[in-house]
Amino acid sequence: MAGKFITLEGGEGAGKSTQIQALGERLRARGLPVCATREPGGAPGAEQIRRLLVTGEPGRWTPLSEALLNYAARAEHLRATILPALKKNQWVLCDRFADSTLAYQGIAMGLSPDFVDQLYKQVVGAHEPDLTFILDLPVKVGLARATARRDGEDRYEKMGHDFHEMLRRAFLDIARANPHRCIVVDANASPSEVTERIWEALCARCPQIRTAGSK
Repeated sequence: MAGKFITLEGGEGAGKSTQIQALGERLRARGLPVCATREPGGAPGAEQIRRLLVTGEPGRWTPLSEALLNYAARAEHLRATILPALKKNQWVLCDRFADSTLAYQGIAMGLSPDFVDQLYKQVVGAHEPDLTFILDLPVKVGLARATARRDGEDRYEKMGHDFHEMLRRAFLDIARANPHRCIVVDANASPSEVTERIWEALCARCPQIRTAGSK
C-alpha cells in the first residue's frame, strides 16, 4: 500500500504528539512502515531553528520573522525527511505542518495570509498533506495541559488567552476552507477516546488499512 502524508494540527496542549504515537503504533501493527516527525523540526537543521521559535519571550520575533523561520525549517524538513520517506512508501505522520504557520503567524498574529500562501507555494508546492486531523478543544483545557508538560518549550503558551482563542478559530476556519483534506476531531476527551475517533476517521478515508497486514 502506498504511504500517505498525514498531519495533526491544533492549539497548544491538544495532544498531537500523543496521538501521533498511538496512530503510528496502529499502522505498524498492520505491517505499514511509519515515519513519525514534527514541526518545527524533523531534520537536523530544522531542529536548530525549532529552538529559536519555541523558547524565549513572546516578543522575540516579529510575525514576519517567525513565518520565515518556520518555512526555512519546513524546507529542510521536506528535503531531508518527508519526501524521502514518501518515496519509500512510508506513512508520514507529522506533528504540525503548514496549517500551523497560517494559523499562528498568518491569522492569529496578523501577518498577511496571502503572504503566507506565497511561502507555501514556493516551499511546499504540490506536496500537500493527504489528510489533516485538527484536534480541537477549549483553550483553557489546552493551556492547562501544555503548562503541565514543563518541557521548557513554552514561548507560545505565554502569549495569552485571547491569542489562543484566535488561534482556535483560525484552525477551525482552515478546516472549513479545506473539507477535502481536514477533519476536525473533538480532543476534549481521554487520549484513548481521541485515538479511536482519529482511527475511525482515517479508516473511513482509507478503508484498505483495516485489512492491511492480514492474511
